[in-house]
Amino acid sequence: MNVCDYLLETSPTTAPALLTLQGEHTYGQLQQEAGRIATFLVRSGFKKGDRAILVADGTFFWVAAYLGILRAGLVCVPIAPGSATEELRYILEITEPACAFADSRRIVKLPVQSKQIQIVTDTPTKVSIYSCVTSLAEIEKENPESIALPDVGQDDLAALMFTSGSTGKPRGVMISHGNIIANTDSIIEYLSLTSSDRIMAVLPFHYCFGTSLLHTHLRVGGSVVVDPRFMYPEVVLQRMQATGCTGFAGVPSHFQILLRKSKLARMSFPKLRYVQQAGGQLPPIFIKELRNALPDKQIFIMYGQTEATARLSYLPPEMIDTKLGSVGRGIPGVRLAVLDENGGPVRLGETGEIVAEGRNVGLGYWHDEEETSRSFRNGKLCTGDLATVDEDGFIFIVDRAKDFLKCGGKRVSCRYIENVLLGYEELLEAAVVGVPDEVLGEAAVAYIVLRDPKSGTTSEQLQLYCRQNMSPQFVPKVFVLVNSLPKNSSGKVLKPLLKDQAIEGRSPETPNAGLPSPLPRPTGKECQYDVCCSSHPA
Repeated sequence: MNVCDYLLETSPTTAPALLTLQGEHTYGQLQQEAGRIATFLVRSGFKKGDRAILVADGTFFWVAAYLGILRAGLVCVPIAPGSATEELRYILEITEPACAFADSRRIVKLPVQSKQIQIVTDTPTKVSIYSCVTSLAEIEKENPESIALPDVGQDDLAALMFTSGSTGKPRGVMISHGNIIANTDSIIEYLSLTSSDRIMAVLPFHYCFGTSLLHTHLRVGGSVVVDPRFMYPEVVLQRMQATGCTGFAGVPSHFQILLRKSKLARMSFPKLRYVQQAGGQLPPIFIKELRNALPDKQIFIMYGQTEATARLSYLPPEMIDTKLGSVGRGIPGVRLAVLDENGGPVRLGETGEIVAEGRNVGLGYWHDEEETSRSFRNGKLCTGDLATVDEDGFIFIVDRAKDFLKCGGKRVSCRYIENVLLGYEELLEAAVVGVPDEVLGEAAVAYIVLRDPKSGTTSEQLQLYCRQNMSPQFVPKVFVLVNSLPKNSSGKVLKPLLKDQAIEGRSPETPNAGLPSPLPRPTGKECQYDVCCSSHPA
C-alpha cells in the first residue's frame, strides 16, 4: 500500500481533516484534490521515481500536493519555504526534479534550474520566466478516475527529507512508503490516537516531526489545526481552546517560550489530553515546569531523527518523575541499543552511541555513499547521539558526539552546561559553544535569552550561579545576551553559526524563522557584549 491510500482509506469523506487559517477542509476534499494531482502528474508524462519539489506554507495546498505526489509514485522533496537561494539551488542540483509545487509567494524565489520544469502553484500566477506553470484551479478539471495510476509499494521511495543543515550542508534522507507506514502505526499505538483526536500543529510540514503529526492524525481520521503564528504564543493557545485541540506538539524552544513567556499555566484546556515534545532535549527544569503547568495532562517526552522517519523512543508520561531526563525506550517495532566503541552494550555508568533498528529506519542519504556507509550499517542506524542506560534499560542522552568540549583536560557536554544555566529562572533559553582558549584549551561561551530583558541580570550573578553548580573549568568564559537565538525553520538552534560568531567575537545577527532578529544590545567602549565575565573589560 502506498502512503496516500494508507492515510485516507478509512476516514468518512465529510469529517474535517484540516483546519487552516484559510478555512476547514474535509477528508473528501483532500481525497479528491490528491487524486486530481496524481492524475495530472501521470497524464503529464511523469514517471514513478521522478522527484517533485514541494515548497509552500502548511496549507491545504501543501497537504494535497504531498499526497498527490506520493499517489502518483513520484518522490516528494519538501523544502522549507524560507530556505536561502543557495540552499534551494543545492537541493535542486542533487535531486534533479521533474516538477515543482510552489505557492504563489514562493514561485518567484525558485532558482534558475526550475525555469524549464513543470510548476504547479496554488493560485493562477503569471510569471514570464517560467515556461510551464499550472494552477490548482486548472488541475481541478482533471477526472481522477480517467487514467490508471502506477502501483506503489512499501519498498518504493516516498520522500527525500532534508536534514536541517545545522551541521553543514543538508543531506537528503531517503524515506520509503514502508518507513512512513511503520513509524505512523507505532506512534499511533503509544499515543493511543483515535478519530476524536485533534492536534495543534505549529511545526512546519517539511520537518519530519511536523509531517508525523499529519501522518498519524490522517490515518486515524482525526484532524490537524494548522497555525504558523507561534511568534504570538497567546494567539495559538487561544486557538487551541477555540478549536478543542486534544494534543499539542513542539520542540524545546516552543515549550520554553510557553512556560516562561505566556499564560499557559493560568489557562484552561478542557479538551487537551496530552502534549508531545521532541526535536531536541527539553531540559529537566522545564519538564518539571511543564508538569506543574499541565498537572492533569499526559506529557510524552520523545526522541527521534529524520534518518528514522521521525520517532525512535518515548518516555511514558507516568514515568516522568522516576526517569526525569530520560528519552525512554524504543517505540513499538524499534530496538534501541547503546553500544561502546567495540560494538558491545555499555555497562551502567558508561557512555556509548545509540544504534537503532526497525522498519522505520531510512534507506540512506541521497547520492552520498560515504555518509550512508557511516550512519546506515546492516539495516541499523548509527545515530551519532551519545547516551547512558540505567538498570531498567531507560536511555539518557548525554549529547551529540560533535557537541562536547574539552575544558582544562576534562570533557563536558554543552547540553550539561545549558541545563545548569537554565536552572536560573530568569533565563528563557541558553546555547553553549566552545572556543579555543590559551589556558583551558577550549572554553565555553554561553548565548543567553532572558525571560525579561529588564530583569537586571548581571554576569556576576550568572557566574556565581554557575560556580555553585558546576566545576570551575566549565563555567562559561563569556555570557552573550541576545534577544533570541538564531534557529532554523524547525526551531532548532543553529550552533555552528553561534560557534563561528563566538570565535570571531561577534553577536549573532541572522534572523530566526518567524521570530525577531537577535540584535546586540548597547555596549561599552571595549566590549561588544553587555553581559560578560568579570575578567573581560567592559
